[in-house]
Amino acid sequence: MKIINKAKFARGIIIITFIISFIFIFSNSVAYSSVEVRLKEIYVGNGETLWSIAREELNNNLYYSNKDVREVISNIKKINNLSSSTLQIGQKLAIPTI
Repeated sequence: MKIINKAKFARGIIIITFIISFIFIFSNSVAYSSVEVRLKEIYVGNGETLWSIAREELNNNLYYSNKDVREVISNIKKINNLSSSTLQIGQKLAIPTI
């Protein structure tokens, strides 16, 4: 196949790439918007740490699927306005879930 008009060919490739990218981005945003995220409340037990709670949520909570435990910890801290990772026994934490 011989390309006669290189500028027209390049423009076509760019347009096709843009359309495919737009469809990919749009389809991902639609998939996430249809999921209802709720907050569940848990209370910190004796010996529990933010790390242990995050590991438990990572293994049992679909909201955190395919995440790193450090991302889960950061998210839990952000949602609960925690400035450190220190927890108290009986402390209430809000955890997102689907």
